Amino acid sequence: MEPQLTPVEMDHWLDFTCHPEIPCFNACCHDLNHFLYPYDVLRLCRHLELSSGTFLERYARIHQGPETGLPVATLRLDPVRNMACPFVGAAGCGVYPDRPAACRLYPLARAVRRCAETGRRTEHFALLQEPHCLGHGSGRRRRVADWIQDQGLVPYHRMNDPFVEVIAIKRRACPGPLSLAHSQLVGQALYDLDRFRARILSRPGGDPLSASATECERLADDDEALLTFAYRWVAALLQGTARPGPGMPVG
Repeated sequence: MEPQLTPVEMDHWLDFTCHPEIPCFNACCHDLNHFLYPYDVLRLCRHLELSSGTFLERYARIHQGPETGLPVATLRLDPVRNMACPFVGAAGCGVYPDRPAACRLYPLARAVRRCAETGRRTEHFALLQEPHCLGHGSGRRRRVADWIQDQGLVPYHRMNDPFVEVIAIKRRACPGPLSLAHSQLVGQALYDLDRFRARILSRPGGDPLSASATECERLADDDEALLTFAYRWVAALLQGTARPGPGMPVG
């Protein structure tokens, strides 16, 4: 049986729960193509107390998204444990307080669209029902809006939605594949925040967007502010020349 997607609104009821007593517990944490948003990586690095470079080396892969042409990060699954998420164990999620947005949202799916004429973003939700999931019909009913609030998704949506703007700018300003140099720069800015921070604070000449002295003080120790700046930096890069300019080393 194929997964079913049913459109839902914020005031619709969701009858779902997940806990260790359900026979399918942790089944959804195996054999999945788990896309990570930039804010997902930020939170996981913070939880694990790892540098962004170490996290990416151990737990993620960065490759070119087939639809967007932008670098995207996905989780490295564990082939020894039936392609399990690296953070799941018998007791459940080992990074639960900082689990990625898609894990928090399940069994909902969310799409964000940006109107080309007005620039306004709209969000759309659907209920995902998969054959392996036995959490539906549990009698634990909550509205979709309450589920989103309860799962701590508000800051995730706020910090990840600017990625939609980056995608729109990429499609408009430079359709097609990015050059290797551009792809490495964008991947570093969005996912390897520690290296990106070092770059911004050193202020190399030729960067598409420079931080002021006041901004640098904040970016030195505020990860969320740094990611917000990174989105702006990438947008400026994508709207610039076809090649990185002088003074813009990839490393």
